[in-house]
Amino acid sequence: MSAVLSVRDLTISLPSGADRPFAAERISFDVNAGEILCLLGESGSGKSIISFSVMGLLPHNVRVSAGEILLDGENLLALSPEALRAKRGDDVAMIFQEPMTALNPVMTCGDQLDELLAEHTKLDAAARKTKTIAMFNAVTLPEPERIYASYPHQLSGGQRQRIMIAMALILEPKLIIADEPTTALDVTTQAEVLSLIKTLQRERGTAVLFITHDMGVVAEIADRVVVLQHGKQVEAGSKIQVLTQPREDYTKMLIASVPSITPPEARQQFSGAAALSVNSLCKTYTSGGWFQAKRETRAANVVSFDVRPGETVGIVGESGSGKSTVARCITRLIDPTKGEMHLGETRLDLGDRGQLKQARKRIQIIFQDPYRSLDPRQRVGDAIIEGPLNFGVSRDVAVKRAEDLMRLVRLSPDVLSRYPNEFSGGQRQRISIARALALEPDVLICDEAVSALDVSVQAQVLELLEEIQQRLKLAIVFITHDLRVAAQICDRILVMSKGNVVEQGATRDVFVAPQHEYTRALLASAPGREFQFAQVNAVPGTA
Repeated sequence: MSAVLSVRDLTISLPSGADRPFAAERISFDVNAGEILCLLGESGSGKSIISFSVMGLLPHNVRVSAGEILLDGENLLALSPEALRAKRGDDVAMIFQEPMTALNPVMTCGDQLDELLAEHTKLDAAARKTKTIAMFNAVTLPEPERIYASYPHQLSGGQRQRIMIAMALILEPKLIIADEPTTALDVTTQAEVLSLIKTLQRERGTAVLFITHDMGVVAEIADRVVVLQHGKQVEAGSKIQVLTQPREDYTKMLIASVPSITPPEARQQFSGAAALSVNSLCKTYTSGGWFQAKRETRAANVVSFDVRPGETVGIVGESGSGKSTVARCITRLIDPTKGEMHLGETRLDLGDRGQLKQARKRIQIIFQDPYRSLDPRQRVGDAIIEGPLNFGVSRDVAVKRAEDLMRLVRLSPDVLSRYPNEFSGGQRQRISIARALALEPDVLICDEAVSALDVSVQAQVLELLEEIQQRLKLAIVFITHDLRVAAQICDRILVMSKGNVVEQGATRDVFVAPQHEYTRALLASAPGREFQFAQVNAVPGTA
């Protein structure tokens, strides 16, 4: 079978001063028609930079210094910018990770596909609209006429990703590059998007280069796998061979880091007074007014649970289920509509902002994206000591506490003088954990705190959280859409759908014998749920 894409000894050079000379070094692989090849590796492994080199989208200071990229035998590296531009869309297209940054926010979704057809075809306006509506139907978008006239911000994450897939497919390219297209999606939307890519790829015979760090996604979608580490090709083979009989230590480490979706036996029984108690919490948003009918949206509806010291209670569900709304109400980042929230003996739902200040010291939150929650202009040391200083702790004591916390999260105190952009994603999340612990809280809320991390970094952060919890007897509310993570770290689980808690109980009970239909559907959607990964132990020194 002749390859649609052939990458031969590809070497991509980084500018002087980078942490290594090459982003990718002597990489070779083929992608055949009707095949899905996964590039698998952690952040910094070279996955995305390889895809950008195929598309001709490398930054100006990064260049291909050796090798060939052949599309149907034609070397893309030898083409002029004009010829390469013609290839993009017609023969090769890309689905990006974050559609809100890839789509134009001031153009309707229909106009964005129309622009693509106007540039690459000779169809008139009516024919272009007909083709666009047909493509929206093909990617299973509801109400295509409404979607055509909608702006990206008016759609859900899954719908925006379907728009990106429609844009990639509408010119029927020979090759599609999918760069982490499901990382930010909840489990059911992720399953739908993966199924859609597989179906369209199979029906159209398209070659797909799929880039991911998610082992479950690889198990679900790949035909063959290429494993990358620090820009080098570590291992390549069929999905079955790589995931069930890995040869290299790095691949074994990645597989060992995949959390099992089967929860362990309960760690212990938690008793005594609750550190946090939430009773009948409701949050209702009202829209409309004047010339529009008022509409109420119940983001959280009669939510109740307790968390005891040393216990982790997980909240799982799809995007829009109300998970983050509950977290923001508990921390009073938003005000609940009604309900009671007790932090020990203190009522969180009563009092003004000034009265809440002392209570807020005892409850802290770790957000999903540490790069957005840390001030890019503030040194990380200043970010960590800011909270204690605001509560009357002396600078010397605050700095000493920051140094101790850096050791606790396994970073050197020497890095306190650095800025957030000087750290990896995993290191920034460790800094966010240290900042949250600086006020010595009783309750820690983790809002999707590990969802954007590589599998091995995620395993390290989860291990760190558990170690800190046992040492400090923290009560943790862990919000996630990753069911594998929830299975391993949570003692009890709340399953939310459309603002309601549809099921709750001990994690093992909920995962092994779910009672509610929604819970069963959620668990069935977990990518790679039925795949039997190799039973390997992590290999020291390979991360």
